[in-house]
Amino acid sequence: MIPLRDANPTHRTPVVTLGLIVACLVVFAYQIWLLASDGEDALDAFILAWGVVPARIDAAWAAGEIVSPATATLVTSQFLHGGWLHILGNLLYLWIFGNNIEDRFGRVPFLVFYLAGGVVAGLCQVLIDPTSEVPVVGASGAIAAILGAYLVLFPAARITSLVFLGFFYQLIDVPAVIVLAFWFVLQVIDAITSLGVTDVTGGVAVFAHVGGFVFGVLVALVARRLAAPPSPHRQVGGGSVPPAPVG
Repeated sequence: MIPLRDANPTHRTPVVTLGLIVACLVVFAYQIWLLASDGEDALDAFILAWGVVPARIDAAWAAGEIVSPATATLVTSQFLHGGWLHILGNLLYLWIFGNNIEDRFGRVPFLVFYLAGGVVAGLCQVLIDPTSEVPVVGASGAIAAILGAYLVLFPAARITSLVFLGFFYQLIDVPAVIVLAFWFVLQVIDAITSLGVTDVTGGVAVFAHVGGFVFGVLVALVARRLAAPPSPHRQVGGGSVPPAPVG
C-alpha cells in the first residue's frame, strides 16, 4: 500500500514543509556531485561525518560531551539520504502528511517538532545498538513523527493509495487510520525480527521509525488536549456549576 495523496486541504502554504523538501534535495544533489567528482570514498566520508554513528554518540555522551559534533549529527543526518528510492519515498510521505501537520501546529512549532522527532528517532536507534559504527541517515525518523501526529489529528482523512493485488494494482481511498496503522505495524514487526541480527552493511533503521512515530503520537495527543475547548461548566469554589439558562 503506497499513499499518493490525501483529501485534507490546508489553509495556508506549507512553507516549512516545502523548505525541508528543498533542503533534502539540495543536500542529495551535493551527494551526487561528490560521488561524481571525488568518488565513492569521498561520499562515504561525508556520510560518516554527518550521519548518526551510534558508537560515536555513545562514546561522546559517556565522556560527558553532550554538546558535541556527534550530537549535532542527530540533526544533520536528517538531510542525508542513501539513494534515489530512499529520498523520493521520504519526500513523498513528507509532502502528503507534513503540510497538514504544519497547518495545525503552525510553521515554527512544526519545524521544532520535525527536528525533535528526528532527534528522538535517532536516539532510539542509538539506544538499541549503541556499539554500531554504521551511519544512520535519512529523514524517515522525523517523517515517522509526522505520521504519528497525523494518525491522532486526522484519523478519518481519506488517503488515495496504490494497493497491489498480486500482479494487479488499484487506486483506493483509505482512511488515514488504516494506512498509518498498517505502516506502523510493519515497522514494529521489522523491528522485532531485527533484534539480535547484526548487519555491518547497514539497512533500514526501523527502531528510529518506531520511536519517531510514538513521539509524534504523544505530541499530537498533548496538542489536541491543549487545543480542546474549555468545559461548558465553570469552576466555582472548587465545584462545577452549569451555565445559567438563556431565554
